Amino acid sequence: MTEQTRLTTAETVHDERSWLFTVRDRHDELDEVILVPCEDESAESERIDSGVEAWVNRCTHEAQRLDRGFGAAMRDGQVICPKHGSMFDACSGYCDNGEAANTTLVGVEVAVEEGAVYLTDEDYAFVHGGSIEDGDEEADSRESDGETDDQQNGDDDDGDDDMPSSTSHIGF
Repeated sequence: MTEQTRLTTAETVHDERSWLFTVRDRHDELDEVILVPCEDESAESERIDSGVEAWVNRCTHEAQRLDRGFGAAMRDGQVICPKHGSMFDACSGYCDNGEAANTTLVGVEVAVEEGAVYLTDEDYAFVHGGSIEDGDEEADSRESDGETDDQQNGDDDDGDDDMPSSTSHIGF
């Protein structure tokens, strides 16, 4: 059985509309992953029961971060690239419009059990919640210890209210 790392709750992902975390990939490189709510009711979807999907935090067009540290832009069950406006289906990762048309986000395997979301993908190891830049010695120590009680409860008490560090960001 694949080792599972508890990330957050499905309720938190649905309430916040996205949840960002940092992983180490199979090449020992840091990367970011976003959890997004998946409300697909299609019988063809293999992961209907999860209600949550995970995608590498990069647009397929120009490697633009979908979540720049303050939540991924979402509308009507789609993740929106903040640079060119391409929209990716939250459940399949597929884009049928804009600069990223006919591409699919890189998926990361997760499972939802009793309301908790677990990282189950053998190609990734959990490092910490938040962006790569949010990492510190304390966050790095959680890689082997799991996560803090605040993270398990979906609390983010870093004092910045998840706002960008610059006022030059353009919003939708």
